[in-house]
Amino acid sequence: MKDQSASGILATAIDKIKDMVDCQTIIGDPIDAGDGIKVIPISKVTYGFASGGSDFPSKSAKELFGGGGGAGVTISPVAFLVINKGEVSVKYICEGSESSAERIIGMVPDVVNKVGDIVNKFNGDKKDDKEDSVFVED
Repeated sequence: MKDQSASGILATAIDKIKDMVDCQTIIGDPIDAGDGIKVIPISKVTYGFASGGSDFPSKSAKELFGGGGGAGVTISPVAFLVINKGEVSVKYICEGSESSAERIIGMVPDVVNKVGDIVNKFNGDKKDDKEDSVFVED
């Protein structure tokens, strides 16, 4: 690696990830299953990378640099796209293949609606109490 800097390390990590992951990693090549049926694998790809470095002061003209970087890729098959006699369907590998975060995000609209209903009911009960109250002045 010629560019010994934090940006050089980061650029190298990104280039290596690009080499590993392309569109065919996510949507695989069609597989002929016979009888006019084609199956296309679909995968979920997650990746991450980190790099860092530091320039140290030096008494000599030579720069002192320390740095490092790394990357990781996870490829998880999630479904198959099945094409059978012009009909297209998606066959999930596992119905519960969502991560915890995906399930929580999916629950947010229901939670918001329930909280809204509780608040409306609470505010409605307060209004009913006010309407039934009788104020007497002395």
